[in-house]
Amino acid sequence: MAASAAAHLPLRAPARVGTAPSLPSAAAVARLRGRPERRGLAAAPRGARGLGGVRAEAVSGGGGGGGGGPREPMVPPYNVLITGSTKGIGYALARKFLEAGDNVVICSRSAEKVESVVGDLKREYGEQHVWGTVCDVRDGKDVKALVEFARDKLKHIDIWINNAGSNAYTYKPLVETSDEALMEIITTNTLGLLICCREAINMMRNQPRGGHIFNLDGAGSDGRPTPRFAAYGATKRSVVHLTKSLQAELQMNEVNNVMVHNLSPGMVTTDLLMSGATTKQAKFFINILAEPPDVVADYLVPNIREIPSNQSMKPTYIRFLTGLKAYSRIFSRLAFGARRNKYVTED
Repeated sequence: MAASAAAHLPLRAPARVGTAPSLPSAAAVARLRGRPERRGLAAAPRGARGLGGVRAEAVSGGGGGGGGGPREPMVPPYNVLITGSTKGIGYALARKFLEAGDNVVICSRSAEKVESVVGDLKREYGEQHVWGTVCDVRDGKDVKALVEFARDKLKHIDIWINNAGSNAYTYKPLVETSDEALMEIITTNTLGLLICCREAINMMRNQPRGGHIFNLDGAGSDGRPTPRFAAYGATKRSVVHLTKSLQAELQMNEVNNVMVHNLSPGMVTTDLLMSGATTKQAKFFINILAEPPDVVADYLVPNIREIPSNQSMKPTYIRFLTGLKAYSRIFSRLAFGARRNKYVTED
């Protein structure tokens, strides 16, 4: 879930997987303003693959085969579970998987939202392709019940996407942040992710087909500061570390039929992002770099589906917003005024 514009802007396309893209400083943008003819597209790194986003990159490691024997091939339609999927990027991902012919389990804390969204999606995609249940990812019992719900409806899950996250809709210095907001952010983004990863791995390692888990990163995941939402940035920094640790644990325990990946949606025009569009810098970067959830999902879902279709068990970091794409847009804005006031009116 994207939480800030400036803090989630990549500086360069990543050379490898495993770390989130770096983000430019205000000084870098200032240099672009002063010398656009030399610091625009020319600043793109070697090996960049285009403005639409770098295709999924994989590092070597992780073998094929199941935990103790041959792994059944994973073929579409895939069974997909997405947490926090009644709105925003989670909802857009669910729709895109359904459009591809997959089966989807959605969930959120709100029974009313789950019922409404499932009803809408069933009418559009059919009764036997989408199911939903209430789940608070902060509660281990809820997540265990989610696993049992998925087993009951679909027997197994091929793709589990940990999208649920929160910033408590709070953009203020840490010293002004309430205990309640801190607990909401940390328990959802860190404890909830840990619980979901634990239960997803336990479920998938016992499946003949195995499975793939995708953890969403966010502002702060590359280690750059996130002023006004320090707690959120700290939790997102931990996402990348957790994914790497789980990859190492799976290898250590010779679990060869489950892999954990990172998914980076970039800046998405969700309620959470737009609620932080209160500063000049935030408005500037939102207008330049943000995209609606359906645009982001249009790119991410085919890249996610490509992994099981290739029978790959290599760790992958799929990114929508790349360094080349970001700097190209900054250059276009500074040189030609492109995307000014696209989403919010700038001062």
